[in-house]
Amino acid sequence: MRVRNKSNALPRLENNPFVFIEPKNNKNKWKDIFKNNSPIHLEVGTGKGKFIFNLAKKFPEINFIALETQPTVLSFLLDKIEEEEISNLRLLLADANNLTEYFGKEEIDKLYLNFSDPWPKKRHEKRRLTFKTFLTQYSEILNKEKRIAQKTDNMNLFEYSLFSYSNFGFTIDKISLDLTNSKYESDNVHTEYEDKFITKGNKIYYVEVVKTII
Repeated sequence: MRVRNKSNALPRLENNPFVFIEPKNNKNKWKDIFKNNSPIHLEVGTGKGKFIFNLAKKFPEINFIALETQPTVLSFLLDKIEEEEISNLRLLLADANNLTEYFGKEEIDKLYLNFSDPWPKKRHEKRRLTFKTFLTQYSEILNKEKRIAQKTDNMNLFEYSLFSYSNFGFTIDKISLDLTNSKYESDNVHTEYEDKFITKGNKIYYVEVVKTII
C-alpha cells in the first residue's frame, strides 16, 4: 500500500497505549493486555484498518489485533480508534515474519489474511503469506481449531493458497469464488481494497480453513 509518509506517524504510535511497537515483550500476555478472557483475532497486514475496525465494532465480545509494518498506514487506523474509542482493538507495528516471537502457543483464536501481496514471481514465493513457513507460524500461535480466513482478488494467489493449505493439513470449511454474490456476503465485512475491486467488477475469492488438533 503506497501512501505519503507522515513525519509524526511513528511518534504518535510510540506514545499511544493502544499501539505496541515492541511486541516481543507481550508474548503470552495478550489476555492481560485486554484484561479479559475473550477470544483474540489477528489480522496480518491490516492496511488502513477499515476491516478490523468495523469487525471490532460489530463484535465487542471479541478482542482484535491489527498487525501492520508501515507506521503511516497504521496511523490511519489509530485515527479511527481515537475518534470512536474502540476498546477491544490493539495495534501492532511489526513484521509478519516473526509472529511466534510476538504470540505464544495457541494464544490466537482466528487469523485473517485480506488482499495480501500476491508476490507473483516464483523467486518471491517465500514472501507469500500462505507459504509453508508462514503456515508453520500460524499453526503454532492459533488455538486447537486453527482457523484462517482469507480474501483476495488474485486468482493465482488463491489457487496457490488452496494447495498450500491442503499440503499443510488444513481443510476447507467455507469457500467462494465470488464472495460478493455468495451466501457469505451478508456477514462479510469489507476492506478498503475490497470496495475498490468490487467497483471495478473484480471477483473476490474467499476461503476459511481449519486444522483441528486433537
